[in-house]
Amino acid sequence: MQAKSNPLFVIINPPGIQYGMPGQIVEIHVVVINEGQQSAVIDLFFTFDETFQKISNWSSSPRASLAIAPGQSSDEVKFELQIPVNALPGTYDYTFVVDSPEHYPQDTPINFPGQIKVLLNEQTVIRANDPTFSIQPATNPNKPLIYKSDQLLQVTVKVDNRSPRVDRFHLTCPDLDEEWFRISYPVTGLEAAGLVEVNALELNPMSQGQILLEFRPIADTLAGNYSPTIRLHSENNPDLVLLDLVYIYIPANYQLAIELNTILGKVSHNPGKYQLALMNQGNLVRELYFSARSRDEEELCIYQFEPTETKLLPSRSVEVNLAVKPRPWWRQPWVGQPLIINFQVDVTDKQNLPISSTLHQGVLVWKARPWWQFLLLMLVGFGLIATAAFLIWRLLNPDPLKIENFNTENSTLIEGDEVRLNWKIDNYKQLKRLVIKTQQPPSNEPIFDDINISKLIKKGTNDETASCQITSQEELICNRFVTGIKTKGKYVFEIKASYNKRKSFFSQETQTVTQTADVEIAEKPIAEIIGFNTDKPRYNKGENIVLTWSIKRPELLDRIELFTTKDDDKILVEKPIIFKFKNSAIDDPKFKNKCQQENNQNLKCVISVMASQAGIFSYDLKAYSLNISDRVNTKASENKVEILAKPFKIIFFKINNNDQPNQVLNEGENAILSWKVEGENIEVKLLPYGDKVPQVGSKNIVVIKNFPTQLALQVNDISGKQQPQQKGFAITVNEIQPTPNPLISPLNPIFPIPSPKNKPLY
Repeated sequence: MQAKSNPLFVIINPPGIQYGMPGQIVEIHVVVINEGQQSAVIDLFFTFDETFQKISNWSSSPRASLAIAPGQSSDEVKFELQIPVNALPGTYDYTFVVDSPEHYPQDTPINFPGQIKVLLNEQTVIRANDPTFSIQPATNPNKPLIYKSDQLLQVTVKVDNRSPRVDRFHLTCPDLDEEWFRISYPVTGLEAAGLVEVNALELNPMSQGQILLEFRPIADTLAGNYSPTIRLHSENNPDLVLLDLVYIYIPANYQLAIELNTILGKVSHNPGKYQLALMNQGNLVRELYFSARSRDEEELCIYQFEPTETKLLPSRSVEVNLAVKPRPWWRQPWVGQPLIINFQVDVTDKQNLPISSTLHQGVLVWKARPWWQFLLLMLVGFGLIATAAFLIWRLLNPDPLKIENFNTENSTLIEGDEVRLNWKIDNYKQLKRLVIKTQQPPSNEPIFDDINISKLIKKGTNDETASCQITSQEELICNRFVTGIKTKGKYVFEIKASYNKRKSFFSQETQTVTQTADVEIAEKPIAEIIGFNTDKPRYNKGENIVLTWSIKRPELLDRIELFTTKDDDKILVEKPIIFKFKNSAIDDPKFKNKCQQENNQNLKCVISVMASQAGIFSYDLKAYSLNISDRVNTKASENKVEILAKPFKIIFFKINNNDQPNQVLNEGENAILSWKVEGENIEVKLLPYGDKVPQVGSKNIVVIKNFPTQLALQVNDISGKQQPQQKGFAITVNEIQPTPNPLISPLNPIFPIPSPKNKPLY
């Protein structure tokens, strides 16, 4: 590690390149032996460049100080290097320094160059017997290899077979095309005889070898940084992934060939034609735009490029057409020599990349005019004289005033919308009076009658949407002029404009032009009920009656009132139910989502109301529209609804608290009848007696010898809508047998006196 005469002997473990992946910690262990004749204080520290500082996160060099006696060795000193998780793969250089400035100033410092190789995350974790490789020269993102087109770019891949077996190694560059690189394996001596093709590096156990890798980027490769991946394959361990990166920098080449060619350089009345040929001989994408300017004191031409800008890839060429048009026309020579115009073309790069400073110059020859153009000039002079004469005549005889158009903004309106008028009057400065009125129906009060245009403009613009303006072509244009007419009916509006027309050179007469416009204001629509029905004709009392109706133009709806009429007496059952509407929906949370918009824009509502009374009922709807108080739309339901009373029911019917259908009673005892019936509008009878009894009650009956063999409770619907119901018992009476009395003989009979309690109740 250092010269043998040096009194300090340093052991660094592990020696050579240190390997690590992003996020891992690399450890460096150092032992120093003092072989000198005196005790010494020894400083250990690192020196590294900015690149190494970035991957180690060391803001200052880590240090250690040792005091070692002669012939003694230090304890092992451990330095830990944390590789950041975002460190880029590459080989990074550092220097380990051993220094003893006080005791061995002539023999120190001692520098030990070292390298840390940051591996790709995809690489297999290297074990003790796994092969390794390194690339020389080492590269990292801040120390790439610089490619020069006139020099070979070669790297040496050093392979170390650390296994106890012979192994063959292959090198690949999976990120690059085959044209980009060339791999050379060391010869074995057999390939000269044509016996073996060298396509791998064969290494014995615990031996090293080298593979040459040459990079040859293709001609149109763009300038910039490249980092191809290098992979080493082991035949003994095909699943082993050994990866590294080579950082290559291709410098920028700005070479751009530009040539200006003349196609048509001598012109009389056509533009000159030129062609600009460009070829990108560099390795950058060039974005170019073009301009041209005169090389003379005065600019006399218009320059048109086609295309005006271009994007040029490396090794590509493009041709740009240039048209040079001389101007103005009166600068063209009338006779004699042509006019020579010199110009130059400028090519500019959008990224401000360098461009050759060579001037690209062109010449345009503008030939003299032909002789026949003199005749044309004379004709132009005569034309100017005629034009002046016509202008004087027009000044004395201006165009008459004319109503260009007069119409209403809409030919059909809805009641409540105001009629607006539009018109345009040409040559308005001749206007002396303007009258606007309704011709039908006739009106004595015109909408506008004045000679002051400013009043017209003020009246026409008292609404933000209306406007009256005067144009530079002497036109008076009014749009959406307010009339104040909103009521329904058919109207004919008339506009009458008066102006003075010259009769002779010294006198004028008044002329009038008139136009009319028709409009009809229709009656304002209201919300209409177009359908109203129930889902079925019959309900039981207490059920919900489902009413469905459809509304046309629901946006105009204010409220709907529902009326219920009983057909028996033709009177309202209760107060009408009112449904207030807002934005085409019932404005009540409990009726939310009860109304839905249909495909035809009608509103369909499904509402449930309680059937509170029995009978036959009719339902009517009244729809009230917004801002309309005198028109109400009424609709009766398409069918009537019959509401049935609740079905009655015999809850129980018992004798002596017993509901068995067959019962045996003893003569002389009391039979207590009890019952309960639910229902309304019914009649309850106790058979066979036929008496009407309440729906809930009881009755005490004495059992006699002639007691009825059947007892029943009968329930009838008074309206006859429901079938009668009956529940009863079959009765068997046990009669009391008389006991013989010895005191009674046929000669002296004794007749029993009836007791009051044995008298029947019915």
